[in-house]
Amino acid sequence: LHIGVLVSVLSLITYCLIRDRHRVRDLSGKHIFVTSCDTGLGNSLAKWLDKRGFPVIAACATERGMQDLRSCCSPSLKTVNLNLADPSSIARAVLFVTEETAGKGLFGLVNNAEGTTPVAPTDWLRIEDFHSVLEVGLIELIEITLKLLPLLKKAEGRIVNLINAQGLVALVGGGYSLSKWGMEAFSDILRIEIQHFGVKVSIIEHGFFKIGEMSSDIIERDLLRLWNRLTPEIRDAYGEKYFVE
Repeated sequence: LHIGVLVSVLSLITYCLIRDRHRVRDLSGKHIFVTSCDTGLGNSLAKWLDKRGFPVIAACATERGMQDLRSCCSPSLKTVNLNLADPSSIARAVLFVTEETAGKGLFGLVNNAEGTTPVAPTDWLRIEDFHSVLEVGLIELIEITLKLLPLLKKAEGRIVNLINAQGLVALVGGGYSLSKWGMEAFSDILRIEIQHFGVKVSIIEHGFFKIGEMSSDIIERDLLRLWNRLTPEIRDAYGEKYFVE
């Protein structure tokens, strides 16, 4: 029993020593850029990093989101407006990050975006319904990553992609699962390709969170919109009972 306790204590001490060796010590100039910080995971992460002393650049889609973050964080946290559906907004955000890092490079990029609706049976959808989800949840995240790669390589930084694990289970039609699977593949390929430059790529697969108005009410409202635009032939084929259930 005494030997078991001693081994356990030594193992815990060894673990703590190894863990502490990998902690970032000097945080000066180690900027971290986090997308979608208005609410939810991005918002919480920006505050958490700010409290620990990292210089954070938080991207928000709304002026209110930026104001709320600045009001509860230190002066070192900077905010920038970012609309992932607008290429010019992405360009402005990249320029802002470049100027803020002032030649030091970017220590961390956290990609966090949820292009969710519409979610519906596949033959209820049109190609533009897929575009609306894939552009925000996949294409524009890839674009902003590519544009920030030079800064990440300069700082030998890290890319962290937050991906909803439930998006990897393809249960319903639409672009949501496609975007999550796409980000997984993009991350795995990029990790192999840029490890030569000292840049690490991580995936964090998280669960579903009810954030603000993003709830079943929105999904149901969107389903009703799609149902009403279907041709009579498709509605008759599925039936009212199918739609209600």
